Amino acid sequence: MDVFHALNRGVDKRVIFQDNQDYARFVHDLFQFNCTTPANNTTRTSQNDTVSRSVIQGEKLVDIHGWCLMSNHYHLLLSERIEGGLSLFLRKLNVGYAKYFNERYKRSGTLFQGRTKKILIDNDAYFLHILNYIHLNPLDTLSSALLWRERKVTDAPEALRTLQSYRWSSYLDYAGVKNFPSILTTSLFNATFDGNYMKAFEKYLVDLNMSEIRHLTHE
Repeated sequence: MDVFHALNRGVDKRVIFQDNQDYARFVHDLFQFNCTTPANNTTRTSQNDTVSRSVIQGEKLVDIHGWCLMSNHYHLLLSERIEGGLSLFLRKLNVGYAKYFNERYKRSGTLFQGRTKKILIDNDAYFLHILNYIHLNPLDTLSSALLWRERKVTDAPEALRTLQSYRWSSYLDYAGVKNFPSILTTSLFNATFDGNYMKAFEKYLVDLNMSEIRHLTHE
């Protein structure tokens, strides 16, 4: 099974998630557009639908193994369920969210910075670190961990508290807190880390060594 790191950001690095409604809408779209049904044939009962109330038909396009949303970009870890599913899912996701965003903020034009990057996880080092890297992105908001990519986290417990309070990633579901479990497939990485991803993650945070894999992050 091939796993891809997919990432995209707002055009000109603009903010694409301005409030919790925007974040929640994108999470909803991660669920809603992950099916073979054409985007205009999926349904919602109201504009403020949650993921659990969505009505989706058709075969899943991808498995989502990890994700994180930041104010101006997103990260996804994906594997295809059907041939061509990865590209179709990303196209539906980007177009659908951009349409919502432009309607809400009365704007027009491109929202995302070109096509979504799709990077094959093609070696063990990348595979073992990429989910951690995605989950650590919210540390960009923490003053004691702004240099986490340079292996400088001065307060690991504070960093963990920050991640535990950040809703817009797959971290909480991996930590055993039901956040958005319906969009996520955790079995691959839990199996990789002998059923205890969080134990490995906490050790990783304490013994952070991003310098070894910085060239693998593609940012």
